[in-house]
Amino acid sequence: MDLSTLGREITQRLLPDAAPAAGWWLLIALLAAVAVVAVPPVWRLARLAVTIVHELGHATVGILMGRRFTGFVVSADMSGHAVTVGPRRGIGRVASTWAGYPAPALVGAVLVQISLHGWASTALFAALVVLVLSLVFTRSLHTVVAVLATAAAVGALWWWGGPALTALLTLAGGVFLLLGAWRHLGAVISGGGRSDDPAQLATLTPLPGWAWILSFAAVLAACTWWAWSALAPLLTGLL
Repeated sequence: MDLSTLGREITQRLLPDAAPAAGWWLLIALLAAVAVVAVPPVWRLARLAVTIVHELGHATVGILMGRRFTGFVVSADMSGHAVTVGPRRGIGRVASTWAGYPAPALVGAVLVQISLHGWASTALFAALVVLVLSLVFTRSLHTVVAVLATAAAVGALWWWGGPALTALLTLAGGVFLLLGAWRHLGAVISGGGRSDDPAQLATLTPLPGWAWILSFAAVLAACTWWAWSALAPLLTGLL
């Protein structure tokens, strides 16, 4: 394959496809996402993606608030930690600390919308670029392997997946991130410790941890409603 042909292939994969028609693929995507979150052995592996998005949410908002992102780690137990450098207190520190739990829900809702409007392939390429760039900031071998494996899966789907398969798996991925965000929030509610984000936010602000948990839940609920508002008419017409 010469460079001109390669360029055409890449350009073709960056352009949006026609919006996919409603069909049983919607139910397949939803059931697959629910199964991944609900089955414990599968969830223990798949939650890695939720953790990566969580940590990159910290990083992205930290950078937008003028902080310096120095790296992140995904541990063997699928927990994570991102480090941004800047003032120890203040709005930038609060915003970057807060951003982790809402990030998977927001990304998930965006993926749901994108998958239903023909932009799945373009979104996959954007995700691939973000994952490749984030490799510079990985700070452990396990994190490198985790990000590389995720990037390889996203890249393979982007390059070899047809429009129908790309839309199905992007929708499943979006719903998975949404449900995974709720499950992560449930875990911090039931067993959160002093190092978790709500406790950290309570030490940085006058508000208690439960108030920050409520703010996470509000964002997750809004993202869920946004995604459902796009899915519901299609599912109603199908059923």
